[in-house]
Amino acid sequence: MDLSTIIGIIVGFGFIIFGYLLEGGAVSSLGGLSAALIVFGGTAGAILTSFPLSNLRNFPQWLKIAFTSQTFGTAEAYKTLVHLAEKARREGLLSLEQELQTMTDPFTRQGMQLVIDGTDPEITREILESHIAVLEKRHKIGISVFEAAGGYGPTMGIVGTVLGLVMVLGNLSDPDALSHSIAAAFISTLYGVASANLIYFPIATKLKMKDKAEVSALEMVLDGILSIQAGENPSILKERLKTHLGSMLPSKANALEGSAAPGRTAASESR
Repeated sequence: MDLSTIIGIIVGFGFIIFGYLLEGGAVSSLGGLSAALIVFGGTAGAILTSFPLSNLRNFPQWLKIAFTSQTFGTAEAYKTLVHLAEKARREGLLSLEQELQTMTDPFTRQGMQLVIDGTDPEITREILESHIAVLEKRHKIGISVFEAAGGYGPTMGIVGTVLGLVMVLGNLSDPDALSHSIAAAFISTLYGVASANLIYFPIATKLKMKDKAEVSALEMVLDGILSIQAGENPSILKERLKTHLGSMLPSKANALEGSAAPGRTAASESR
């Protein structure tokens, strides 16, 4: 589980409710079935209008990505690429064909197959970069859905508040219930603003961060594959790959060189 997503939502709503209670509010007064139906139902309707159903079928997968941790196999990719480079240096590129049987990551397997087949390096780059571009476009759909929900939510909250105030103004003959009705009308605005800023927009940001992490992992694999195809020295390949490891310390990166089993590599677990 991605604890930061879960903890963030709990902390956000928790402090809002805690601050409300400190001012003498009651949790029961924050409930409102009609407000929830207007805000969340209206937001869902707006999303359905904005995006085709073929895209929205992936909604459960987007939530899974937001609430689960992914490593994108960066460390495994480093080991695998170093192993392949060393073997290609000793035995030639054709010796890598047997290694394809143990690769579970389709991106790495596709790239190495192009190398083994003798594909022109520029064509290899174009094919793999196209794969990354398609991946980014697919990710942007999920990001756009949550960003759109973050925009529609507060608007639906205002709609709910306006409807509530219309009912209040139509029932001014009962002054005892007037204050309660006005408070209930503004619950819709609370639901809309809170859901947008504590759920929809944060999840969209989390998906953006994970998209960048996965693309970076794939770019590292791409760089490694092209280096192997160019016949670069494994030592040079290691230094090239270390530039993709981001915040990982060089000493920790060096520790990855010990075992180099060509198994699961970058981003295989997220696709």
